[in-house]
Amino acid sequence: MSTATATPTAPTATATEKTGARTDEAADLIGNARERIDSLDDRIIGLIQERMAVSAVIQEARITSGGRRVNLSREMEVLGHYRDALGKPGTALAMTMLELCRGRI
Repeated sequence: MSTATATPTAPTATATEKTGARTDEAADLIGNARERIDSLDDRIIGLIQERMAVSAVIQEARITSGGRRVNLSREMEVLGHYRDALGKPGTALAMTMLELCRGRI
């Protein structure tokens, strides 16, 4: 005869506790919106990874032809584009993206 010991289970948080909402309706809306954000984040990450791969091709071509790995004037264009589209925080976002795309060869 085996004796099974019951393991205590952690209480499951309700939807309102998970989202910080005060009503079930708001919790549902937040839960659905968070799923969309998670999906968007996955797509953004995929696009950044694709950009990194394209950037590596460009850097390889530039280095092979005797040029420098980084083209600072092009990076300034990219920074300006992000700043114009997203404001000052866009510049920080672009800097992070550019950093991810440098030196992957």
